[in-house]
Amino acid sequence: MIRWLVEDVHEEADKIVLVMDNLNTHKLASLYEAFPPEQARRIIERLELHHTPKHGSWLNMAEIELSVLSGQCLDQRIDSKDKLRREVSAWEDERNERQVGVNWQFTTADARIKLRKLYPVIQT
Repeated sequence: MIRWLVEDVHEEADKIVLVMDNLNTHKLASLYEAFPPEQARRIIERLELHHTPKHGSWLNMAEIELSVLSGQCLDQRIDSKDKLRREVSAWEDERNERQVGVNWQFTTADARIKLRKLYPVIQT
C-alpha cells in the first residue's frame, strides 16, 4: 500500500505525510523487508510519518464516526465497489454539508485524573 501511494498515486509529491496508528508493521523497517534496499530507501525519503498516541481520545471519536457510517450507510447490501464508493461519498458529503461533529467531553482535567500514572510526579 505504501509503495502504491508513493510511486503511483502521489508520484509527483515531494513529501507524503502519513498518520498511522502504532501497529507493529507501521515501521519504516518493514519496507526493507518488503522491497530491495534501494527502493525502500526511495520510498522512505518521501515519507513523513506521524504516529497517533497510544492512549488517545481520538480513537473514541474515530470509532464513533465508523459506527455512524455503519448504521447510516453500510446497513444495506452493496453489490459492487463502485456502488460502495458512491454510497460512502454521498454519506460523507451530506455529513460534511451539515458540519456534523463529535461532541467530545473528555477534558484535560479528566485526562489528568484518568491517566495520572502516565504523568510524572514533580517533587517540590
